[in-house]
Amino acid sequence: MDYTIRAASVEDCKDIVRMIMELAEYEKVSDKVKITQKDLEQDGFSKNPFFHGIIAEVPEQHKTKEGHTKIGYALYFYSYTSWRGRAVYMEDLYVMPEFRGKGIGKALMSKVAQLGLAAGCTQLNFTVLDWNKSSLDFYFRQGCSDFTADMGYHYMGCKGEALEHLAQP
Repeated sequence: MDYTIRAASVEDCKDIVRMIMELAEYEKVSDKVKITQKDLEQDGFSKNPFFHGIIAEVPEQHKTKEGHTKIGYALYFYSYTSWRGRAVYMEDLYVMPEFRGKGIGKALMSKVAQLGLAAGCTQLNFTVLDWNKSSLDFYFRQGCSDFTADMGYHYMGCKGEALEHLAQP
């Protein structure tokens, strides 16, 4: 399968939103997605972006029956760990179902790892749903480990009203 991996541009935001929705449907959380194309354009392609992205694209002759040539993406951002220093966090890794098993997901993840190493990062972090066995198996095949199982960490968060309440002095 012929494909290219390249940096995302503002023109890709429409397709990234489409694929975010596809991923959310697969993960059974489409009702949780609030992000818009405009949000992505502002947050990823401003002077100080909150995230970066890469796109997997196929030539016209391999486009989907709906006409899509952008068939996968990864979103990532740089973070910091007090134990190891610079890190890269992969927020999403997605390849459309009909293009899976062709090395595209590995190529996207490998590119995020390359970008992280080039920026001086010492680790790549991400989350995966506990019921998503095919993704877990994929990540284990890449040499990744499960920090929850290995170190007992839980990924925690605070959002909405809880975040507002927490921010009160």
